[in-house]
Amino acid sequence: MNNVERHQYIIKQIKKNGHVSVLDLCEELEVSSVTIRKDLQFLEDSGLVYRTHGGATGHNPYQTDRPVFEKEKIHEREKLLIAKEASKLITSNDSIIIGSGTTTQFLAREMNPIGDITVVTSALNVTLQLLKHQNVEVIQLGGSVRKSSTSVTGAYAHSVLSNFFCSKLFLGVDGIDIDYGISTTSAQEAMLNQKMIEVAQQVIVLADSSKFGRKSFGKIVDFSRIDIIISDDIPPSFKELFKEMGIETIICKG
Repeated sequence: MNNVERHQYIIKQIKKNGHVSVLDLCEELEVSSVTIRKDLQFLEDSGLVYRTHGGATGHNPYQTDRPVFEKEKIHEREKLLIAKEASKLITSNDSIIIGSGTTTQFLAREMNPIGDITVVTSALNVTLQLLKHQNVEVIQLGGSVRKSSTSVTGAYAHSVLSNFFCSKLFLGVDGIDIDYGISTTSAQEAMLNQKMIEVAQQVIVLADSSKFGRKSFGKIVDFSRIDIIISDDIPPSFKELFKEMGIETIICKG
């Protein structure tokens, strides 16, 4: 194959599978990895693909900030499945933290707690969902409100969190990248999430499958501090890494 034929083949495979790997393309096209990486660089420079760790994809792997009212309508079915699975981990007399995001909002909506529980949250949309439960005490963190996520950030929220220690943190994220770890679109949100992780015994990440292979501006933490990841699907490379690290994965399909 000449350059044009290789480029057409790569684009066709991405349209078919959503992504390609350098190793697979080397075998299929019988060329070196240097050649494939040059091809991918050319296609990315032309605005046709996005390079990722070990390959390329057709969707932008860099997550940007969008209003929560827009995000809650995306992948609704997957978020609902994740929320229902996550709600099973909440036990009577639990003290938990729920972070911001639309998947955590779904969790708050689907919760049907038995016995009294305490929920600490930075997210106004989570609080509004929990007000219907008489047996749920909600501690709403204060601070500067991010309009795009309807959640608070800042030093005051950090200082209040220092007074708590909770059994579980349910954390929504915008990106999960093998090298970068988990991230969110806001640096301030990322710092508050880091504080939440400090005061939680168990960290549970809620993320639909579209978040894998993506990264956002604010890094929260690497995978070493994560205990459980709940998703509708997890790519094999991530699943293998999580198994090696002892991270429990829960895949929920409807």
